[in-house]
Amino acid sequence: MPCLVALFALISPRLAIFLLWLFTDRMTLAFTSGWLGIFGFLFLPWTTLAWTICYAPIFGVSGFGYIVVLFGFVLDISSYASSKNLNRN
Repeated sequence: MPCLVALFALISPRLAIFLLWLFTDRMTLAFTSGWLGIFGFLFLPWTTLAWTICYAPIFGVSGFGYIVVLFGFVLDISSYASSKNLNRN
């Protein structure tokens, strides 16, 4: 299953989040509120996907997981910045 999620994440992070929500319980474990998952799905999909994958039920996100989540956040910000730059040109 992790390889399939990685392949779908390359196509679209929102598709990978949807498949994780549909076939696993990681989305409900990673987010205490459903609103966080919905807002993450809409506005920060790479960060939400990274948080969901790095989340461990007992410890939460720790150690190297924070670096992965930070990388997801950088991907989100860079995608918004590049789309803004393309629209300006």
